[in-house]
Amino acid sequence: MMSKNNQIETRTDNQTKKKKSKRKKVLLYTGIPVLAILITILSYGVHLYTKAERAVEDSYEDVGRDNGTSDLRTEAVDPVEDNVSILIIGVDASVERDNSTTRSDTLMLATFNKKDSNVKLLSIPRDSRVFVPEVGYDTKINHAHSYGGTKASIETVENFLDVPVDYYVELNFKAFIEVVDAIGGINYNVPFDMSEINTKGQENTIKIDKGYQRLDGEKALALARSRKYDSDIKRGERQQEIIKIIADKVTSSSSVLKLDNLIDAIGDNMKTNLNFNDMKSFLSYGMNSDVAIESVNLEGSGGKMVDGLWYYQVDEESRAEISQDLREHLDLPIMHTQEFETEFSAEDENIEGYHAY
Repeated sequence: MMSKNNQIETRTDNQTKKKKSKRKKVLLYTGIPVLAILITILSYGVHLYTKAERAVEDSYEDVGRDNGTSDLRTEAVDPVEDNVSILIIGVDASVERDNSTTRSDTLMLATFNKKDSNVKLLSIPRDSRVFVPEVGYDTKINHAHSYGGTKASIETVENFLDVPVDYYVELNFKAFIEVVDAIGGINYNVPFDMSEINTKGQENTIKIDKGYQRLDGEKALALARSRKYDSDIKRGERQQEIIKIIADKVTSSSSVLKLDNLIDAIGDNMKTNLNFNDMKSFLSYGMNSDVAIESVNLEGSGGKMVDGLWYYQVDEESRAEISQDLREHLDLPIMHTQEFETEFSAEDENIEGYHAY
């Protein structure tokens, strides 16, 4: 017959076993959904990674440079370790990927500095009168793309600024619209009432009232492209502001679940000589909440010249200063101002039909 003490010990052991069993059940029941969530997140991450890699591979297009390197570089660069530049080229939404006969509508040169973890973003007015090496004479900078595609645009920008273009990203306007729509639009303080052309070429179909408001992709594009209400410089400044707003939204935690749509938006509407590993190296800028994007603009004036066309004539001193600023940001040797101005004034004098203001 079991003693009283043994009965008490047995009951205690049974109670302990029941408590352990309950704890196991609780852990099991709570652990399953947590595990399911983790698996879902990991699967989504793998899906996005694979999808992004495929999109970049499909968008890759070399520009045919020796060793893939700018002539203004003494050796190849690695975006993982080096300061590099990217030329952003915006072309019309109706243009197919393999069509290089269109003019560029937007040209921006971004320089990335690893040490300072910041970006300088230069807008180049589309009507800037520059020397285009592809054809050997002065014309509007946006014409370079129609003469020789991406490569001609890169060579023209390098010749104009004496700054190497390491990489390029060419996007059509469909990508811009779909990216803005994918992040739920952008908020912007529109400076004036607007009536603009849409992407189908229909005049006065995009109407925007003055004031702070939410803009969808089509309206944001109309605002970014508009230049009949102010100037090319103001247009460039608006584009810089809009890009900063988009960058902030894309890199925010609230956009994680929208990344799938963002990849779709960019995929078929982009050309670049960045490979997937190159692109991953820029995550350090996107993930850094302290990263700064500094806007840079060229000073100058506009007017009609003897050929009857309107040009933006960039101030030579401004061009020299910005060239040095960007070269310093890339940690490249700085040209003396006098040397820079002499080089370009001699270039202008040798161009038939050149007329200064």
